[in-house]
Amino acid sequence: MAVLTFGRVALFSAAGVLAAGAFLHGTGRPVPWPLDQVPYGKVIPLPAKPAATAAAPAAGGNRPGQANRPPVTIVTAKAERRPMPVRIDAIGTVQAISTVNIRSRVDSQIMAVEFRDGATVNKGDVLFRLDSRQLEAQLRQAEANVARDKASLIAAESDLRRAEELSRREIATDQRLDNARTAVSTLRAAIRGGEAAVDSLRVQLSYYTITAPVSGRVGVAALKEGNIAKSGDSSATLATINQIDPIYVSFAVAQRYLPEIREAMQAKTAAVQATQQGAGKSVEGTIAVVDNSVDATTGTIQIRASFDNPDEALWPGALCQVRLTLRTEPDVVTVPREAVQTGQNGSYVFVIDNGAARARPIVVARNIEDRVVIASGLNGGETVVIDGQLLLTDGARTIERGRGGQSPPAPNLTSQRGSAG
Repeated sequence: MAVLTFGRVALFSAAGVLAAGAFLHGTGRPVPWPLDQVPYGKVIPLPAKPAATAAAPAAGGNRPGQANRPPVTIVTAKAERRPMPVRIDAIGTVQAISTVNIRSRVDSQIMAVEFRDGATVNKGDVLFRLDSRQLEAQLRQAEANVARDKASLIAAESDLRRAEELSRREIATDQRLDNARTAVSTLRAAIRGGEAAVDSLRVQLSYYTITAPVSGRVGVAALKEGNIAKSGDSSATLATINQIDPIYVSFAVAQRYLPEIREAMQAKTAAVQATQQGAGKSVEGTIAVVDNSVDATTGTIQIRASFDNPDEALWPGALCQVRLTLRTEPDVVTVPREAVQTGQNGSYVFVIDNGAARARPIVVARNIEDRVVIASGLNGGETVVIDGQLLLTDGARTIERGRGGQSPPAPNLTSQRGSAG
């Protein structure tokens, strides 16, 4: 079946319209619109054939047809010069500076637990009391032995003095004098040994009263009254104390930041801010430890920051957002984040020059919240587009939203990203 051309289809359509109008006119029936607008017997002209090609764009200047396009509605902001910090954001983990696992040094029954689970304890506070009655009896026996030896020493020293007096008078023999001296020396040695035994028993007795070695927050008591506490490395932990004031936050940064971090530490300009997830309050601290080696697997280095934590805003084991500020640059060019676009040739912004949009390539240094620091491409003071870029091309005419009857910009607007071509 042959394919009908555009002209033939139009011709057949016009003939059908004329035939229908003639038939209605001949029968005396009313002719509906739009047939009543066509005089009977008049030929309807065919539509003109569309132009084959458009005119080629002129070299330079605006793009084809751009001068006939209406202006694009945009929102603008100024490129500003202002002080901006140099900082690093990371995810950190809160770590207790000191974690102590409480274990018993002796095998004995727990007589009392002197703390509440989860309470804050100070160094030296009593945590557990063990059954020490047997050791207390041994201690009293050792003290009695020392007292006996001291009494015997007094008598032996009296005998020695008499033996020395008789020896001067040549009444007593030298053997008696030597025996008296030996008895005194023996008793003195026995007393020293007894006193050492007493000290040893007192030290052992201190094991039956378990105290907190550090200040911090104690966990749940693993054993309660009546249980048998065992000694040894494999013994059960009675409780755990975490020192949380001050406290560490450990985080990792890329090794390329290490020189800047060390310079900031030497200049004492480095500051660390930590915000625990779920908490609205931030805590200020300082760098305490930089690890002595870079992790070759990840290419990062571990850093620990120290924070005063009197109100316990940071909790051991929690994740937190860490912001490390190295220094503040006093005068840099910044633009809103929405102004920066990305094209095939890199980053750029649209700058408004005499009502026309011009795409200008830039080099981005870093992002700081809702601002972008520009390393090169802008000098400050330029008017840049922050909304409406989707409809912009290089050289397009623009109109500021809110002017010429346009509505003002809506709050929390989202930028439309276009391309620079």
